Amino acid sequence: QVQLVESGGGLVQAGGSLRLSCAVSGRTFSTYYMGWFRQAPGKEREFVAAIRWYEGSTYYGDSTKGRFTISRDNAKNTVYLQMNSLKPEDTAVYYCAARDRLGVAWATSDYDYWGQGTQVTVSS
Repeated sequence: QVQLVESGGGLVQAGGSLRLSCAVSGRTFSTYYMGWFRQAPGKEREFVAAIRWYEGSTYYGDSTKGRFTISRDNAKNTVYLQMNSLKPEDTAVYYCAARDRLGVAWATSDYDYWGQGTQVTVSS
């Protein structure tokens, strides 16, 4: 089992920045990829970014590429999502997810563990 706890959400004005954190515990040696997803009211959960846990390769969704950066600190078992130039349409609950299978993935069904989510609200 892998446990994920997100933090760092909040209210920010458009154009501002936030950094989300995801603390990973449990069977971390089996984790191959970590991902961030988001879900706005009335919408499906959307892929934001992913990182290969050991090697560090990163992947981004089209809506956040160039503004968001995913990173990890293996020593702290923590994954981060730096969000810059935030827009009102970035408002959503942001979820951290872990995948313990080979190969990067973008669908929610391809991730095996999920955090409880953290709310990000961007005001105009």
